[in-house]
This record gives sequence, C-alpha cells and structure tokens, in this order.
Amino acid sequence: MSVLTRDEAQTRAQLIDVQRYTIDLDLTRGADTFDSTTVIGFTTRTAGDTFVEVRPAALRSVTLDGHPLDPAALDGNRLPLTGLTPGPHELRVEAAMAYSHTGEGMHRFTDPTDGETYTYTQLFMEDVQRVFAAFDQPDLKAVFDLTVTAPDGWTVLANGVTEDLGDGTWRAATTPLLSTYLVAVAAGPWHSVRTEHRGLPFGIHCRRSLAPYLDADAEEILDITRACYDRYHEKFEEPYPFDSYDQAFVPEFNAGAMENPGLVTFRDEFIHRSAVTDTERQTRAMVIAHEMAHMWFGDLVTLRWWDDIWLNESFAEYMGYQTLTEATRFTGTWVDFGVARKAWGYDADQRPSTHPVAPDADAVPDTASALLNFDGISYAKGASALRQLVAWLGEKDFLAGINTHFRRHKFANATLADFIASLAHHTDRDVHAWADTWLRTTGVDTLTATVTEHPGQTALTLTRDGSRPHRITVGIYDRDLIDGATLVRRELSEVDIPADGEHSLPGPRPALVVPNDQDLTYAKIRLDPHSEEAALRGLSRVPDPLTRAVLWNCLRDMVRDGELEPLTYLEAARAHLPGERELANVQGVLAFARTQIADRYTTPTERPDALALLTDLCTDLIRRTEDGSDPGLRLTAVRTLIDSAAHADTIRDWYDSGSVPGGPELDPELRWRILGRLCVLGAVDDAVIEAELTQDPSATGRQGAAHCRAALPDPEAKRAAWDAMFTTDELSNYLFTATAQGFWQPEQNDLLHPYVARYFPDAVAVAHRRGPAIADAAGRHAFPAHAIDTHTLTLGESCIEDDDPIPALRRRLADQLDDLARALKIRTATAAS
Repeated sequence: MSVLTRDEAQTRAQLIDVQRYTIDLDLTRGADTFDSTTVIGFTTRTAGDTFVEVRPAALRSVTLDGHPLDPAALDGNRLPLTGLTPGPHELRVEAAMAYSHTGEGMHRFTDPTDGETYTYTQLFMEDVQRVFAAFDQPDLKAVFDLTVTAPDGWTVLANGVTEDLGDGTWRAATTPLLSTYLVAVAAGPWHSVRTEHRGLPFGIHCRRSLAPYLDADAEEILDITRACYDRYHEKFEEPYPFDSYDQAFVPEFNAGAMENPGLVTFRDEFIHRSAVTDTERQTRAMVIAHEMAHMWFGDLVTLRWWDDIWLNESFAEYMGYQTLTEATRFTGTWVDFGVARKAWGYDADQRPSTHPVAPDADAVPDTASALLNFDGISYAKGASALRQLVAWLGEKDFLAGINTHFRRHKFANATLADFIASLAHHTDRDVHAWADTWLRTTGVDTLTATVTEHPGQTALTLTRDGSRPHRITVGIYDRDLIDGATLVRRELSEVDIPADGEHSLPGPRPALVVPNDQDLTYAKIRLDPHSEEAALRGLSRVPDPLTRAVLWNCLRDMVRDGELEPLTYLEAARAHLPGERELANVQGVLAFARTQIADRYTTPTERPDALALLTDLCTDLIRRTEDGSDPGLRLTAVRTLIDSAAHADTIRDWYDSGSVPGGPELDPELRWRILGRLCVLGAVDDAVIEAELTQDPSATGRQGAAHCRAALPDPEAKRAAWDAMFTTDELSNYLFTATAQGFWQPEQNDLLHPYVARYFPDAVAVAHRRGPAIADAAGRHAFPAHAIDTHTLTLGESCIEDDDPIPALRRRLADQLDDLARALKIRTATAAS
C-alpha cells in the first residue's frame, strides 16, 4: 500500500476541491465483507491528473462523470483519475470491503456472551480507505450524506442524527464540513441511554451484554458530559458545532477514544464490569472531557497536515484535565497527570526517537511517519507545554487567542503558524519566540536547587540544564514546631528561570525546598542534598498532594537516571505510602515500583526481595483499610499484592474462597488477575482456566483465558501461544495483546530463552502481514522486556538495521531497546555501588 506524502497532499489540494460524499454501506452481506458505494462530488481548478484512495476486497465498478473506468487500474490503494478538466466532476465507486478484526477500518466483533454482532469504524490517518473511496487527507473537507443498511434489530449511529427508514435502512443527517478521517459509523443491537441537554440530543451506548454496567454508571457519565459541555460553552465563544452528541463504548478499540464529531467512540473497558477506584473513574471522566474538547480543536478546526497533530492532542489533553478540575467533583486531576501521565512524556522525550511537540513539516513527510508521533510527547509533553504557556501568558489572553483561532478557521484547516498568530493578537509577549523554544525543540530541561546558608538568611540558586524559559513556583517548607515531622509551607514564590535564578530566603534554612512545586512546567527537578534527605524521610508529611506528586516524580527520575538506587525508592514507598492520602499518588508509585523497579531495574537475584517488600507494603495497606474507610486504596493494594505474590498460598486461598478476608469479594477482574498470577507460578493448569472461562464466557473472560494460557510455565503452552501470535494470524487485536502480556514472565527465564531470538524475525513478519495495529501490539506487548542483557540489545539493533521492519514496529523496537539499555545501565550502576 502506498502511503500519502505531504507533497502529494499539497499537490492534490491545489488541484481539487471536494464538496460532497454520498456514501451507502450495506452491512447485511455476511461476516467477511460489506458493500460500499461512494459518490464524490468535486471540482478541479485546472486540468490535471490525481488519484482517489480505496482498499477494497473487490472493486466492482468505477465511473467518472458517467463514464466507466477500468477497476484493474487500481494500483494498491490508489485509483488514477487522469485527464481531468477544469470544473465539477462526479466519481462513483462500488466495492466490497473487508471487515477488520484489528481495530482499523470497519471493525466487526461478535460478543461471546450472547452471540450479538457489532461493527464500528475507526478511520484515523488513512483507514477511511478500508470503508469507502476518498480523497484521504485532512485538508480536503466536505459534507457527508450517509445511508446504512443493517440487519434487523440493529441501531445505526453516525456523526449526525440517524433516522430509521424501515427495512433495515438508516439515514444520517448531512454533516457540516468534515475531514475524511472523522467520519464515523457504529452499528449493532446497542443498548442506549438517551437524554437531551440544552436542546441537544445526548446518547451513551454499549453492547447489550454490558447494559447493567452502563446503566449503573449512566448518570455519572452523563453528569460529566453535561458539566464539560457547559464549561466549554463558558470558555469558547463558538457554540458546539454538530447536531447531537453520542458516546459509544465499543469492543476491541485500540485507542482510549476517538473524537469523531457527534459520535465519540471509547474503548468499552470504560464500562466497568468490576470494582474500580475513584482515580479510574476520574480517568474515564478525563477522557470524556478530552474528547469533547476535540469537537472544537480537531473537528471544528482541523490540522492541515499531520505535523500539527499536537494541535489536536495537546490542546484536548490540557483542556481535559483543566476542565475536569473546574467543572466536576474531580478536583485533583493534575495530581494524576503529574504522577502518572506526565511520565509518559518524560520517558518518550529521553529516547532517541524523541521529536519536537510541533515537528518541522519535513520531519513528517508521509502518513507512516505521522502515525509514529501519537506518543507521550504529542499528548503529555504538549499538554504540559500548554499549561506552562497559560502560566506565562495568563488564562485570559490564552482563551482570547483560542477563540480568535476558532473564529478565523472554523470548519476549515489551520497550522501552528495560524495558532500562534491568534495568540499573538491578544498579547504583547513574544509567543513566536516561546513557540520556538518550547514547541520546536526536544529533550527535558533539568532544574537544580542549591541552598547556601549565610548569617541571618539563606541563598537559593536555581540552575537550568537546558534551553527553555520556565515560570515556576518554588515551595519553601519548615518542620512543624509541635510534632517535628510534618512539613509546613512557609511560602510559595513565583520564579522565572533563567532570569530569577538567585533568591534570598529570610530566616533559618528551610527543611525542604521544592522547585516547580505546583508542577506548572515540564522539567525534571533535582533537590539540594538537605531537601533530598528531607523528602526521603518525610514525603508523606508534605501537605499538598500535588507537591508530593512532584517529589515522587523527582525520585522516579533519579532512579531512571542512575542517581538513586532502586531499593531506596522502594524503601521510600514502604515508608510513605501507608500515610499517603491521595490515591493517584499511591497508584502511580506502586505501578512504577512493580512494573519497572521489580521487573526491570533489579537483577534476578534482587527481585525476590523487591517483591517481598511490595508484598509487605500491600499487606500493611490492606490491614489499614479493614474498616472500609478507603475501598479504593484497599483495591489498589489487593491488586498489587496479587501481582507481586512470589508464593501461591495466600492468593490461592482468596481464589478458592471467592473473597479477600475482610473484602472485597472477587469480581471477574480480580479472579482473572489471581488466576493469571497462579499460572505464572505454576500453581494451576489449563483445566482451572477452562473452568473459569465457563463461569465468565465474556469477551474479557476470553482475554483473561488467553493471558493465563500464555503464562503457564509449560513448553506446549508457550508453543501454542507463540503460534497464535505469530503464525495463524487469527487473533483479534485484543486477543493478541492478552496473549502477549501473558507470555513473557521474569520467573520463566530459562523456558523463554529460546523465544528471545525468534521474536525479532517473527515480529517483523507479522507486522508486514497484519499492518500497523498489530505491529504496535507486537512491539509494545510481545517484546521480551524481561531479557535485559547485551545479547537482546544486539539482536534488536540488528533487526532494526537489517530486517526492514515497518515504521510502526521500527519505532516500538527502538523505544524498547532504549528502555532495555537504560535498565541494563541501572543494574550495572547498582551493582557497582
């Protein structure tokens, strides 16, 4: 398949203008393909040649202005349109299109719980070609008329309000001008909850088998939706631009959600079958807020080319967290961002594959390279940059610039230059220079505090390793005079770096100095030695949860940079998490401790002690929550204890009894989690897995069973899992991921050793056969991350250099190998100390 280059897109946009798509989809043609008929009305400005994209199972007929074209002229995904004359044209394409089972194009899923089938589209980047013929680039916007024929009993959702015409035929209202990748259809026997808000139809939808769980949370989901809708209308002068707002929770969705205008699609794990923490509910609410922000930034105003994808994602990410904080009960969202989400950006920005938030257009020459930029930089770093911009510019001027941007470019396309021009219209500050230093550069600055005592005062010096200006707050803390342990904030000072690098602090030397105290900038921080000791001794006694998140992130960065021993971080977690009041901090710290420190940064001989420490910590947290006062903390501790268990006895007792003593009772998620760990430890066999699957035959039950079977320490089980991933090509995207996540286990090094060398050629082959979604899963989840040695590094580097992996896999491998090299360096540094 040919990828679209930026030069080709520019040439085509200069030649043609697209007015309208009339699309007819027939979903009643069987389980393998559906029929797609597309009529495109477009105008050619001058005489010339171009092409339209389509990826059919069978191309039946093509006519241009009533004259037939030869379907055999299709070259990969491109159908040539030659000899075009100036003026209006009509192209008609009839094709059979293949359903997808990888979350790309028109995904088809049959629910094992009740046998019902669902379809939905995910057309991002270049997958519209899998559903209908299109001039597939974001700056050729058009209006869309859509008709869908569906089986009896189905409901069809689309970008606009849909009407049931009878006989299985549904018609969607004509859309405003949209980019092709934003067209959406979701069809099936949905369970729906509908309402209206301010005269606009709202709906939330899921599979019928999930109906009780959606109904239980419907009011919360709709309350969040209404609150965000109202808050955005207070911030934005342009009203919501579409005729309805549906949110469909769909199966086997690759991303968290997709901002299709009027029909946002979410992964249906957000419909909770099992108990979740309030932080996880907050995450769902944040995604709702994020996707609604896209209705303005991304849908109303759309990027011209994919180098500006950050304009979509960074804005929605920032607005999602900020608006949730302002408009809902979730007022601590920036804590979760700081302790968990932001690390995604920091990690990505320190790898060789880093790129600017706003890369130069030449760095994104085609759609394949653009797809690689959907990472922690475009989301977390970009949102952090915008948060810093608001701190520097002021929210009033920021929002004024945003509203000018919407007004100037609504229902059209825009670039970074357009965005900066809109901001500059409302301020005397040099936003162009700010954009150059923040959006066009790579890497993470480091801000280091040095404290020097003088008679009667203390001198604070803040030095910067990097090039960006930073507006931060510095927290100054003293020990409480009564208990001597609690840290009390003396003052919070606003500081500009590098301009205000030196400060005098009246009074005695503070116990703790925290640069970037409120996490307003994007930078690593280093404490002065006195403050580092105070943080390690008293982190849980710092009053503000956001400050504690900043300090935990500082310790995390020091571990990753080889400046703090992993065991010291674990000891800090053991000392302070029992006193931590903010669940997001507990979850973030435990996740890093369990998945990175215990599994990657400690050596095989050190790992049992790390797991024992985590088990002791979680046992303590469970004991402290026996009174039911903090069910979220208890659930978090139970999950981590299960994942860290080195012996089967305790968790097997929980599994057999169906409950953790004192609660909670085991819901499906906990049962599969325990069973997965028992499989790793060799404490159960396939018969137990099959019995559990009989009890829970749902889609998540099938994923749990696939994970468990792959985790068994049995040569035949490993062979079967490997063949399922890399040979048969029958696994859906979710079953592939579940199998991959179960396969590699640090406890099974000897058994898995032969598969390390097999991984690289097999991953390259499956990526070539199955495409970017499976390539991403193979690189993300099937990589032998536990095999931390120079041999794995050598194999991986040779694969990248010699084996021609597709871009999606190449990027994943490069990142994994860099993470592996970092882990190896940390282990070496720890052994030498």
